[in-house]
Amino acid sequence: MIDSLCDQTAKEDIAVVGLYCDSLEQHEQTTTNMLGAILKQLVGRGDIPEYLRDAFQKGKREFGGRGLRLPDLVGMLRVTISSLPQVFICIDALDECPPKHLPGLLGSLRDILQELPGMRIFLTGRPHVKEDIRRYFAKAVAIPICPNADDIRSYLEMRLDTDAEPDAMNDDLRVDIVRIILERISDMCVSAFRTATLSMIYTY
Repeated sequence: MIDSLCDQTAKEDIAVVGLYCDSLEQHEQTTTNMLGAILKQLVGRGDIPEYLRDAFQKGKREFGGRGLRLPDLVGMLRVTISSLPQVFICIDALDECPPKHLPGLLGSLRDILQELPGMRIFLTGRPHVKEDIRRYFAKAVAIPICPNADDIRSYLEMRLDTDAEPDAMNDDLRVDIVRIILERISDMCVSAFRTATLSMIYTY
């Protein structure tokens, strides 16, 4: 999806940035870290604006060099995004975002979006994050996407055919592996959420 956006916007002054939420990195995925990563990608497209340099230097001089706080980051994102014709923010696997940081992330994105109609948001996640998204983006529209069983079967067969230790698996085990995974793919539906002005579309 990000590749497709980048291909479509390659000739225009449109920014595409993305994040991936990983359950193994939850201690790193605070609201400020995630928004900071988005800001870093946006300013990485060119020279760092002077107002950002000043804000970072100010944070270093304060007690303990505490760095930027959430309101600081939201303000910087707002200024940075407003300087661009259009910005696409893509966040994958939102259901892996730590629950205690999810409200701060969604609330911050909502606040920025309300002021900047040139911003678009695309989120993916399993169905249980649907209500969280609707809480912050009331006009969101869901589009379910579930994995195709035949595609999953073909992929599994390909991976099993190229297994590095083929003698470790007999035919019965191979059949069981494919059967059990296919039985559980109903839990693998994902959601995509794309914002248009003040509305958001998300896909499962």
